[in-house]
Amino acid sequence: MRLHKDFRIIVFVLAMLIALIAIHPGYNSDEGFTSHLQYGLDLDGGTSLILHLDGVIASIDADPVQIIENEFSDVFGDVEIVDHSDTEITFRTAEPHSADAISAVGYGNGRIRGNDVALAINKQYVIRTYISKQLTCEVIYLGGDTYEIRSKVTDSELSDLLAGVGGSIKKDMQGKPEFKEEVTKETQEMTKKVLNEKLNIWGLKEIPITPVGSNVLMVDLAGIDLSTARDIVTTPGKFEIRVQTTNNTSEHVLWGDRITAVDVPNMKEGSWGVGFTLNDKGAREFGVAAVKYGAADDPDAHELIMLLDDNEVYSAPLNPRLASDLNGLYDLYGVDGDWPSRGLVANTGSGDEGEAEARQLHVHLSAGALPVQVTVVSSDQVPASLGTLFKEQALIAGLFALLTVALVIFLRYRQKNILIPMIATSVSEVFMILGFATLIGWQLNLPAIAGIIAVIGTGIDHLVIITDEVLYEGKIPSLKVYLSRISKAFAIIFAAAATTIIAMSPLLWMGFGALKGFAITTIVGVLIGVLIARPAYGRVIRDMLE
Repeated sequence: MRLHKDFRIIVFVLAMLIALIAIHPGYNSDEGFTSHLQYGLDLDGGTSLILHLDGVIASIDADPVQIIENEFSDVFGDVEIVDHSDTEITFRTAEPHSADAISAVGYGNGRIRGNDVALAINKQYVIRTYISKQLTCEVIYLGGDTYEIRSKVTDSELSDLLAGVGGSIKKDMQGKPEFKEEVTKETQEMTKKVLNEKLNIWGLKEIPITPVGSNVLMVDLAGIDLSTARDIVTTPGKFEIRVQTTNNTSEHVLWGDRITAVDVPNMKEGSWGVGFTLNDKGAREFGVAAVKYGAADDPDAHELIMLLDDNEVYSAPLNPRLASDLNGLYDLYGVDGDWPSRGLVANTGSGDEGEAEARQLHVHLSAGALPVQVTVVSSDQVPASLGTLFKEQALIAGLFALLTVALVIFLRYRQKNILIPMIATSVSEVFMILGFATLIGWQLNLPAIAGIIAVIGTGIDHLVIITDEVLYEGKIPSLKVYLSRISKAFAIIFAAAATTIIAMSPLLWMGFGALKGFAITTIVGVLIGVLIARPAYGRVIRDMLE
């Protein structure tokens, strides 16, 4: 069979064409040689940041009755607890108050009879809301008596806060407080997604963000100086809410710094939505704008529009019930009154599409306020000039390795019809590895280059095995013997490749940063070699020697 009709050669050529298209090498007078290859901060210069996620997980117990008494006393003066159970608390105020005023405190709607207010309660919700309001942060109930507090707080500060409402941090069997300075994996992953969103807005795609442990993220920002990197990571995006007026125009309502918490997406009454909380200033700005521009009187004609860095991410009219509440609160507090903080929900619809939109909106909302505060605990900067130097040195190291291997091969066989296809095969493997890296958006760094050099070495080992088996007793064997010996050679090669992949797997799954980059490059290089390059070489070398 002719070479160009052989399946192994066809696969090899297609792989090389795909790699060529992916890398897209070129040259222009301004930039010199160009390509679609992405370089890590080792080779391009940039900044590496280690971020600590500020949050705690604690087991908490508190008296919801004391919480309700304290919270409503702060708003309405002294209140008297008339009756209470696990599901309802009834209290009495000095003067009657409207349902809007009761709801605005943040613990739900109450049934009002004169001065008495019957408030349906849930212990976990009351504790979560109380801590959230006192610490001005998001609090997530995790089940049992465990809560995640997305803020930097010490155990003594939390104990003092709970002591005022008959509460405390629970203790384990050894008598130690069940208090850990960490966040959940979900919070860590959410923070990673929000940072990715922020970086994408800056035009920085495929930035490696690596979770470490339960409260650390490693971020590599190639081509970005230290000051800019800190600003990108720690400064919220510009989130804005506007209201539609007339003739497709809109007016500013509030900025994202008025948002104090963003809830996880959830379904309620058949519709997905994302809840978020406005502080007292944000609640006043929202309510006043809704009344001023007609959204509270005619919601369908005045949609609310959410923008992230001037890009629209959501728009919808006010819920009729919310519109009515805002009119009532406006009559109560006016333009300059002390509006209480308020929770809102942005509904995105039902089904899988509604859920997907809710999760995306959650990310957009959080781009104005990260799920948790982050502290830069470590930073490292590689100047662009040093990155260029590393790139040149890595290229020299790769070429030196290739030339050294070529010399050894020539000294062993002293035949150019063996040397040329062997070196060409090795170079093609490197080219296909680079093409694969470009396709998946993998950034090349020094460990990745080290992996490529290691692949060159193992690849030549395999090619030597094939060549020695083909040169049976120093000459080309018959086809039957050739097929037998080439099968034996590939059995050895596949066993060696499997051993390499197994050895690299722990670094791939458990490693991070440099170790993971080295493992990925090595495994991909071995797979490309044994599945594409080696079979093609085994087919070509026999024809070359004949």
